[in-house]
Amino acid sequence: MAAPAGKLAQRLTAMADTWAQDPFRPNIQLSTFLTSLAKHPRLSPQAVQAITSLQKNEVKKAYPLSDKMLHPPSTPHYYDRLLEGYAKSQQGIARPWWKIFFGIW
Repeated sequence: MAAPAGKLAQRLTAMADTWAQDPFRPNIQLSTFLTSLAKHPRLSPQAVQAITSLQKNEVKKAYPLSDKMLHPPSTPHYYDRLLEGYAKSQQGIARPWWKIFFGIW
């Protein structure tokens, strides 16, 4: 039994309103896309279920990454540094030019 289109659109709009904003791309937001998708005439329950799964991190919970995958032997600190770089750039903190030049973290 399928849910009415209005109910699906309402659920999708509510999810779009609670979706986190991307500080790195203020002109391209997923919430804007979800709001326009809610207005689509052929909105399906599967689309709303897929967005719900994304919001609840169901795939990440179903398939957790191993420590071997997160810390590869060739560059064990790569993903840690990547997350640290995103966090610092979000705060407006940049690495000095000489650290970039010499490859120092």
